[in-house]
Amino acid sequence: MSVESTIQKMALAAKNASLQIAKCATSQKNEALLQIAAQIQEKAAYIIAQNNKDLMRAKEMEISEAMIDRLTIGDATIQTMIKGLKEVAELEDPVGSLSHTWLRPNGLQVSRMRIPLGVIGIIYESRPNVTIDAAGLCLKAGNAVILRGGSEALYSNQALAATINQALGQTGLPGNTVQVVPIRDRTAVNALLCQTEYIDLIIPRGGEGLIRFVVDNSKIPVLKHYKGVCHVYVDDGANLKKAEEICFNAKVQRPGVCNAMETMLVHKSVAQNFLTGIAKRFDAAGVEIRGCPETCRLVTGAKAAVQDDWPTEYLDLVIAVKVVDNMDQAIDHIAYYGSDHTEAIVTSDYERAKRFVREVDSSVVLVNASTRFNDGAQLGLGAEIGISTSKLHAFGPMGVEELTTTKFVVFGDGQIRE
Repeated sequence: MSVESTIQKMALAAKNASLQIAKCATSQKNEALLQIAAQIQEKAAYIIAQNNKDLMRAKEMEISEAMIDRLTIGDATIQTMIKGLKEVAELEDPVGSLSHTWLRPNGLQVSRMRIPLGVIGIIYESRPNVTIDAAGLCLKAGNAVILRGGSEALYSNQALAATINQALGQTGLPGNTVQVVPIRDRTAVNALLCQTEYIDLIIPRGGEGLIRFVVDNSKIPVLKHYKGVCHVYVDDGANLKKAEEICFNAKVQRPGVCNAMETMLVHKSVAQNFLTGIAKRFDAAGVEIRGCPETCRLVTGAKAAVQDDWPTEYLDLVIAVKVVDNMDQAIDHIAYYGSDHTEAIVTSDYERAKRFVREVDSSVVLVNASTRFNDGAQLGLGAEIGISTSKLHAFGPMGVEELTTTKFVVFGDGQIRE
């Protein structure tokens, strides 16, 4: 069977499954989620063994350390998957809920009801944990999902898919609710992007190149997650000890993820004291600083930043640093170079914090906290399908509710239109 025929067959099966899963009771969906969690625990050794096959192949292909970090499944990853599924099971089911009810003068009662999107196609790189997050969230929201992970994670994703399908069968749900594309060839992505008859939404997760390819080639609506050029602005009068902890965490805790800080903006009044301390910590952690002229004057060993550094998502132990005259300049820099992903301010001034929150147009804006908190689990969504940097139809981390839409429901008593 050709790649195109295989993908079309999967898409049709997903469409049929979506009609069934949309009608399932919350209790049945929750039972399936818990059963998937139990199966992952039971098959942890097998899943890790399959993941090791992917890791060996990735190292042979000389894939970057950041990508290998995303690809790796260890005991902690297994427990995180299980925890995420249990949290999603505990979330309120949005499907069927009514909101914004109002009464018209003619007696019609109008409401909006949350319903599943239908079939979602998710295209992603490395991170096999996305397979579980996506399956759990789509299932809870009553959707079917087709997952096309990166070729570098094929063994891991197939192991996880088999685990999910076994759990679905044990709880009486259609196995085709969750499918993993078993084809490494990139032509499978092109074929998936053409299934307009069966797939309702495409969500790409990965590097900017992947996302732009999907946007340029998809005939299906795409919910975009572009690069994370995230900023932290250290304000005039900020608590410098607090600012140092926040900035170090935002850059170093896990540099290869989209919510890691890439650019640090520092008010000129605190630049000398702040940069002296944080530069020592960055140096000890192996972080390369690329700075504006004032940063290079204050920080020994800093490299001069070039224009291309400011819009760059490094996903590595590299950071751009700029000293700014005031908050206006910081906000302007973010507006010009940011990616609408995550921005933070460290300040002791409540009014400036409010202004920063109001004027900075990103999916998550934080005050006195690390950019690393732009994450569905950290924000209480249980897990996330991705972080949308477009505003239609979701902005920011996408949880269960963001995987639904609404329809109008109207109750009448014989009214006719005059």
